Amino acid sequence: MSISNSSKNISINDSINLFFRKVISTVSDLRLAIILLLVIAFFSISGTIIEQNQPINYYQENYPENPALFGFLSWQVLLNMGLNHVYTTWWYLSILVLFGSSLIACTFRRQLPALKAAKIWKFYDESRQFNKLALSAEITVESLDKIQSLLSTKGYKIYQNDHCLYGQKGITGRIGPIVVHLGMIIVLLGAILGAFTGFFAQEMIPSGETFTINNFLEAGKFTNLNGAKSFDIKVNNFWIKYTPDGSVDQFYSDLSVVNKTGEELERKTIFVNQPLRYNGITFYQTNWSISGVKIQLNNSPIFQLPMAELTRERKGRIWGTWIPTKPDLSEGISLVTKDLQGTMFLYDTSGKLISALRPNMPTEVNGITLKVLELVGSTGLQIKSDPGVPLVYLGFALLMIGVVMSYVSFSQVWALQEGDRYFIGGKTNRAQVAFEKEICQILEKL
Repeated sequence: MSISNSSKNISINDSINLFFRKVISTVSDLRLAIILLLVIAFFSISGTIIEQNQPINYYQENYPENPALFGFLSWQVLLNMGLNHVYTTWWYLSILVLFGSSLIACTFRRQLPALKAAKIWKFYDESRQFNKLALSAEITVESLDKIQSLLSTKGYKIYQNDHCLYGQKGITGRIGPIVVHLGMIIVLLGAILGAFTGFFAQEMIPSGETFTINNFLEAGKFTNLNGAKSFDIKVNNFWIKYTPDGSVDQFYSDLSVVNKTGEELERKTIFVNQPLRYNGITFYQTNWSISGVKIQLNNSPIFQLPMAELTRERKGRIWGTWIPTKPDLSEGISLVTKDLQGTMFLYDTSGKLISALRPNMPTEVNGITLKVLELVGSTGLQIKSDPGVPLVYLGFALLMIGVVMSYVSFSQVWALQEGDRYFIGGKTNRAQVAFEKEICQILEKL
């Protein structure tokens, strides 16, 4: 009975080992790695084309159900598949993990053994062994030492005994693919780390206000949001530079990082492509708006009214507010403007244009003196934290280095003395023409 149980255990272990060998063989298959890379590239491109992390109404407007894009891509399909946040979906991260596993398996099953085999060499001690080389010849020479001298000048590392010689160069070319795989694995680790520990937020803050990051649109499962809330940001000023034709040239935000006691820790004026970075968090200038207008009626105290955007951005932006001209709010006028340059328009309740005015220009309206003192701009900030970025940069650096290393040819040369006969031959894994020219030059000198 014990023998039978032992046989069963051995059979189960063999089955398990066979199963794991098949799994590893499948995962390490180069064809699988190529397919996974193409799938990752496809969904990465889709994440670039489809706007990420936008409100639902944005997708409802731009990806309607009828007619659906390409006949099937509606906003519901897009949201259900997670195409509005591709890079943090479970299936995208799973593909990254599988691709990384494939690279690791391929490295240990193929690349490292190839490097190990390149370091293992042996002499050709029979003339018939040269017949299997693509490039070989029988030569006349005084000794192997002359061959050794010529190969050394070409950069070959030489191993020699009494009648045999072996030389090799370009071992870097065997290391290159390993460095490429390592770089890609580090890039994947950086992407996964960013997905689990990073966050993405947006804020629209009026000039002069101080805020704590709260509007998190997306955050990783292990993100420490307390660190992002441990300090405040003060918008010291916001302004826009316009072109001569009146269009927006650039918009700027003067930001200060302050602690909870109000002490300034860092300050920088940001604009598009020039963000503020603090404590691993990056603040990008991405948008702007008009949040309010400061008004005085006759000799009343200055007060501020909020302004609302009245049109879609792609149709031309217009902001407006309603200004009461009687204490009981029974009468009023509408104020409309399209930018922060200062030109504003007043309309009565019937929609008729009353007048155009600029800041600090008194205007008589409904029996009162109206003075608009200032339009208050708001800065739109995109706030991101991605702890995986340094790893991604490191991975891409290794990837580029590895690609360059991979172009180095691994060349091998053998020589043999049999009595007064000498044989020489060699092979390389790439740049065959250049290798043949090199061997021919050596033969001519011999």
